[in-house]
Amino acid sequence: MFSSFSALSVCGRRAARLAAVTLVSGLTVAAGPAMAVPAASDSGAAQTHGGAAATMSGLKTYGAAVVHDAEGDLEISAGLFEMSVEGGGTLQTYCVDLHNPTQKDAKYHETPWSGTSLGANDDAGRIRWILQNSYPQVNDLAALAKKAGIRGGLTEQDAAAGTQVAIWRYSDGVDVDAVDPEAEKLADHLEKSARDTAEPEASLTLGPPALSGHPGELLGPVTVHTDADSVTATPPPDAAVDGVRIVGKDGKDVTTATDGSQLFFKVPADAAAGSAELTVQASTTVPVGRAFASESRSQTQILAGSSESTVSATVSAAWAEKGAIPALSAQENCAEGGVDITAVNQGDEAFTFELMGAEHTIGAGESRTVTIPLQEDQAYDFTIPGPGGYEKRFAGVLDCRTQAGEAGEAGESTQILSEPSPATAGGTASDVNLAATGSSDATPVIAGAAIGLVVIGGAALVVVRRKKS
Repeated sequence: MFSSFSALSVCGRRAARLAAVTLVSGLTVAAGPAMAVPAASDSGAAQTHGGAAATMSGLKTYGAAVVHDAEGDLEISAGLFEMSVEGGGTLQTYCVDLHNPTQKDAKYHETPWSGTSLGANDDAGRIRWILQNSYPQVNDLAALAKKAGIRGGLTEQDAAAGTQVAIWRYSDGVDVDAVDPEAEKLADHLEKSARDTAEPEASLTLGPPALSGHPGELLGPVTVHTDADSVTATPPPDAAVDGVRIVGKDGKDVTTATDGSQLFFKVPADAAAGSAELTVQASTTVPVGRAFASESRSQTQILAGSSESTVSATVSAAWAEKGAIPALSAQENCAEGGVDITAVNQGDEAFTFELMGAEHTIGAGESRTVTIPLQEDQAYDFTIPGPGGYEKRFAGVLDCRTQAGEAGEAGESTQILSEPSPATAGGTASDVNLAATGSSDATPVIAGAAIGLVVIGGAALVVVRRKKS
């Protein structure tokens, strides 16, 4: 059974800060003149290019910690969270954003470090080292205690609290100690021993995430990147009716694929303008150290352990005989402070769209990435339309920095709430715990979610045909 969230939450950013985020909602941007292109509409909003999707269950194993700042000592819970994977599986995670609110039942997706505060953190590799060399990856607590020089031994609660405290020192740069002496000794040992370690590869991705072309061509290649043993191709019945197939380099239908395999959309030469989505699904363990970002305003997590879990990745393809043929994808870029929009245009005319007051033109046969600048904690929700009814929606919230440095600059204080707070982020969570309140500039945010269909115990690759309206 899961432990319920403590009244003194593990993570919680200032509530007033959450009350002032600028929401860019319902923004539809202008595109170029209508031409013969796919009449397709993408309803998914999350920028998920692959991996595991999960729901926050709550704190499972934890102890107490004290954060020291100019205003005094603040006691909070510190430990290991558990999340349930969509389609099957369980993840264990630690928090890497101390002052962010933690929402029970919040939706999360596997994401690269570049899309979180870890991307700009020079110590992110040390955090991964801590994960690899402490609980629960090291579940022999006697051996872990001996290595840390702890004579009295370690409980699971001590191990989880000590590990979380060590992580916070690197993820948030805060002055924090574990309350239990054994947990504090473990935190000190892990902090001093940590070494830089490379970011782990994603459990499953497809690249590129979007492509376009002409009927009669092989659209691709789409390269499979995964640590799973294999994936299985299972096109839905309507794919054969429409004539769209998923094939390999040799033009033969794909039934299985492995890491490095190249897949193609084979579209009949007489096919009308349209689009399709290819979803690859697999069952594997997610690498330790992968980041998990929420699809609302729940704090960022980092993976400490994974059961065999369902993972998926999706790529979209569009085709038309003539005119502009846009294919769009997006990825949050914390280094640049915004969202990268990648536009591919394999048509014979330019594709132009306007977004946030700036006009962008992608020439015929070109592919280009433009960065849409956003403020920290700014929610966005915009739709980019294309010719012939094509459109792509992107939504989320930019969460690239931890609060410790910002609070120091602004002279703000952190304050523990004595009781759980009502939902102040995301608007849908039934149980939100805030460990901190204060003054800043943010509003409640609502982020779209896109969770792929998944199959546990194996893998599947499906094509969803989108017909011309």
